[in-house]
Amino acid sequence: MKAISILVPLVSAVYVSAHGILTGFTANGRDFRDAIRPVSSQDPNRGAENPALNCGPNARPAKSVAEVSPGATMTFDWRTANGQPWPHNTGPMMTYLANCGAGSCAEFDASRAEWFKIHEVGKKPNSGEWFQQDLMNGASATVKLPDNLAPGNYLVRHEVLALHLASQIRMAEFYPGCAQLRVGGSGTGRPAQADLTPFPGGYNDNDKGIFGNNFFGADEYDFPGPNVSNLSGGGGAPAPAPAPSPSPAPAGNGNTGNGNTGSGNTSSGGTPTGNAPSQTSPAAIPAQPGKSGSCKLKKRSPVDADDEPTTFKPRHLSRVMRRLAFDVSH
Repeated sequence: MKAISILVPLVSAVYVSAHGILTGFTANGRDFRDAIRPVSSQDPNRGAENPALNCGPNARPAKSVAEVSPGATMTFDWRTANGQPWPHNTGPMMTYLANCGAGSCAEFDASRAEWFKIHEVGKKPNSGEWFQQDLMNGASATVKLPDNLAPGNYLVRHEVLALHLASQIRMAEFYPGCAQLRVGGSGTGRPAQADLTPFPGGYNDNDKGIFGNNFFGADEYDFPGPNVSNLSGGGGAPAPAPAPSPSPAPAGNGNTGNGNTGSGNTSSGGTPTGNAPSQTSPAAIPAQPGKSGSCKLKKRSPVDADDEPTTFKPRHLSRVMRRLAFDVSH
């Protein structure tokens, strides 16, 4: 019993340090969570040069590709690996696209991606509260694909940047998640060369939006990375491969095989929506039973040693230790 009483706090501390991942993705209400690239950890990713800033730690191609249309409304559901609400509420959310070229994004190496920003959202108007707070409240982030986006194969990269510890250098926490798309339609919008950036490489640890002391008030926020692209067709980016015409539907079936029209949708302006999709996670991390390990936000508090990132790998624990880790009260 004495040994158990020592192990429980240690295992519990490892679990509490965990954070979250992208667990759900929809387009025009259709569930495409199988198009999310799975990652190896839900822990914080720190340092602007970290390779995990691309699509997440050790992200692997997904088996599925989401068939979407320009103007489609996308939702991104961020939660802990065991399905609890997102644990942070300070920092922006940003959305990028990258052209995968002529081949399917299921075969594309994201380390070669050149990303362009299509959306960013920070603090709510006339308020010091961030839209990220809505994720903590259980909502999903909503982003609209550009109406004039050229057809082709794309990765979409949605990123939550947590700044609750960013008063110290290299303590900002980056949480990127990627999904694989195939965009139809007949749009002509492409980013200019100046819009494109690699990840890592798009941010600097000293950027105003990544390191500082003014993230908790009503001060204006300086987003890191490039400006949002206007997709004017500047010609700097490679032209996406044309999307093939859909196969004719069987007689008596009015479906086109896409499921997303892309028309008649209105943008939510990037604010999260309260209709969160199902909690089943496509990520490589298995959902764990037990109580939430959500972090409690402490504004401007000194960094505690327990806040340092610790990789939790359940497969290395015995059955008894796993049970202790997730049955203990936090």
